Amino acid sequence: MRLRRTSALAVAATLAFTALAACSTSNQGSGSGANGVLNVGMPNGPQTENNNPFLNSSAASSLGYRRLIFEPLAMVNEVKVTEPFKPWLATGWEWSDNYTKLALTIRDGVTWSDGKPLTGEDVAFTFELLKNNPGLNIEGVPYGETTASGNQVTVAFPRPQFVNQKKIFEQFVVPKHIWSTYGNPSTETVKEPVGSGPFTLKSFTPQTVTLTARDTYWQDKPQVKEVRYTSYADNNAQTTALATGASEWSFVFIPNYQAVYTSKDPQHYKLWFPPVLGVHGLWFNTKSKPWDNPALRRAVNLVVNRDDIFMQGEAGYFYPKVDNITGIPTPAGESFIAPEFKDKVVTVDVDAAKKELTDNGFTFDGDKLKDPSGAPVTLKMTVPSGWSDYVTDLEIIKDNVSKIGIEATVDLQNADSWTKALDTGDFQAAMHWTNNGPTMYDIYQSIMDGALYKPIGQGGINGNYGRYESAEATKALQDYANAADEATRTEALHVLQRLHVKDMPVVITSAANGGGQYSTKNWVGWPDDSNPYGPVQPTLENALDVVMRLKPAA
Repeated sequence: MRLRRTSALAVAATLAFTALAACSTSNQGSGSGANGVLNVGMPNGPQTENNNPFLNSSAASSLGYRRLIFEPLAMVNEVKVTEPFKPWLATGWEWSDNYTKLALTIRDGVTWSDGKPLTGEDVAFTFELLKNNPGLNIEGVPYGETTASGNQVTVAFPRPQFVNQKKIFEQFVVPKHIWSTYGNPSTETVKEPVGSGPFTLKSFTPQTVTLTARDTYWQDKPQVKEVRYTSYADNNAQTTALATGASEWSFVFIPNYQAVYTSKDPQHYKLWFPPVLGVHGLWFNTKSKPWDNPALRRAVNLVVNRDDIFMQGEAGYFYPKVDNITGIPTPAGESFIAPEFKDKVVTVDVDAAKKELTDNGFTFDGDKLKDPSGAPVTLKMTVPSGWSDYVTDLEIIKDNVSKIGIEATVDLQNADSWTKALDTGDFQAAMHWTNNGPTMYDIYQSIMDGALYKPIGQGGINGNYGRYESAEATKALQDYANAADEATRTEALHVLQRLHVKDMPVVITSAANGGGQYSTKNWVGWPDDSNPYGPVQPTLENALDVVMRLKPAA
């Protein structure tokens, strides 16, 4: 999960309007440490009760509370990707046969929230569940035969999994005795989730979900006794909640964070946005005409004003600008850029864009662009209405493409509808993000992997939202993943860069971060520059580690 947004003036106006209310609401968060309550907020609007942790569209995923109910095999620190994985449900592991066989030792003494023991059989069942239900296996990991004997689990894979280690170890485990009863786990609406994590579901409303700590957790019990997740209508409402203390932890775009957030309590109100290797950009549905034409996509890439997106859309801090033509963030990804693209920085060039179009069969009727069939070129870009940073980004792009005769619109949806539209391919263009990882593999795999491809109308997708098809790209990704040496990986990555530049399935504009806002008024122990033990986004896997480390400020 990622961002949301609104203009700085809109946020400031909202805060000014609610100044009187702030006096009465600011105490909602006060004393939370003493009372054992942590208030988490996300700007995702009303939620539908669904706690299926595998589905990105479920409330448990949208707000992030699945992380406190279901646990992974290990914790992976995306902020410091060279760190060894931190054992969690797995206490040890060993790869063999060129990363095609994984032996896991599962922790003893862990119980599910219903009191039954967690065993190696549950872990094996989880992997088999993913293998047999593609709708759940949104990471696309090719699980093979899995066997369990006591606390020992062996997982086989049909090909090397060097590039998928993070995905495998971050996979949460579900109880076999519950999930084996579901007729269709891919569509199951889970009302009463049973997990091994430190918290259980206490209550659910469309606006607020409350978790309570369980007494039988295998680790030292968390000092946070209750976690309240509030889903605010949009960025404005979420920012107001942070500024008044009603919300103590969030991931939200704040255009003028000093004026509207940190200045309200400089001692306690913090934000930390460490960079990670992932990107954001305008994804095209490559099955939607005329956007199936790469020349048109290349032309748009030439007119998108990334400086405006960074300074206006991303407020000069949130998502750093990416302007290398390969879409690789710099300086983080500098070493991955092929020599031929080292100095290829994209700047706005309307004339070059027009030439790209006319050289490939497009024409201009006055100031209107027409595709090779003679039809006017239009572009419908979709975004959740509360995600104000994406809204601003698309308004900028709308103005940019008008300079090459494209009439664009920005379609505002609620977050649930938007998620479903991308999942089934029911869109023309949309701002979205890629997976994060230690190399550019995860970024290009999110965009270009044919193994993630699903036809229009078929859901359960996680990556390749643009339905991009290229046998060459899929082979290059496979070559990278199966490589026995770094030289082979490098050449495969260079092939992917050339294909991205040629086909431009996504106009990459920004780099990702692992950031968030939090308050130290009631709780301390948050990750920061001095202790970067993980990202601080409340929807990421590491949210569990964060909550377990929090202590009352008193």
